[in-house]
Amino acid sequence: MDAIKRAVAAIFDFLQGIVAIAAVMVMVYLFIMSPQQVSGHSMEPNFHDGDYILTNKIIFKLIDPKRGDIVIFKSPANKDIDYIKRIIGLPGETLELKNQHYYINGRELIEPYPYNKPVYGEAFLHENEQIQIPPGMYFVSGDNRPGSSDSREFGLIAKDDFIGQAFLRYWPVNSAGIIPHPVYQF
Repeated sequence: MDAIKRAVAAIFDFLQGIVAIAAVMVMVYLFIMSPQQVSGHSMEPNFHDGDYILTNKIIFKLIDPKRGDIVIFKSPANKDIDYIKRIIGLPGETLELKNQHYYINGRELIEPYPYNKPVYGEAFLHENEQIQIPPGMYFVSGDNRPGSSDSREFGLIAKDDFIGQAFLRYWPVNSAGIIPHPVYQF
C-alpha cells in the first residue's frame, strides 16, 4: 500500500514538472520568441522557401526598429499570413524609387547585401515618386525585388503590426547562425 502511494506521488510529481515546463515553453512562444518558416521566394537570395528562423518578439517593445532589420508582420491583406521583409525606410524619412534604386532623403541607399533587381514601382510607390514616412510607420521590401509583395504594393507598415525581428536561422543547418545586421552607406 505504501509503495502504491509513493508511485502515485512520483507520477504526480513527474506530471507537475511536465506541466510547469510546458507552461514556460508556451510563455516563451507567446511573448519572447517563436519559430517561423519562410514561405515563398520574396527574400531570395538571402532567405529561401523552407528556411526556419527564430523571431525575437520583445525587441521592438524595447528599442525602435532600424534600417536593415528583418521583420515579421501580418500581411495587410490577410492577417492569417505572416510576411518576412527588410526595413528600408524609417519614420520621418523621405523615400523615393528612382532608376531602380531606393533613395532616402535624396541620397541613394547603397545596400550591402545581395538582392535581386530590377526594382520597379508598384501600386503604392511609383517610380520617381517621393513619399514621406509618417511617425510609427516603416517601408519594408523583400530582397527579391521583382518577386516580392512589399511596401511598394501595399504601403507602409505600422510598428504595432510587427510580430518581431528575425535574429537566428536554424534550418538548413549549412546556413544556420545569427542573422547579421547590415551597415549602410549613402
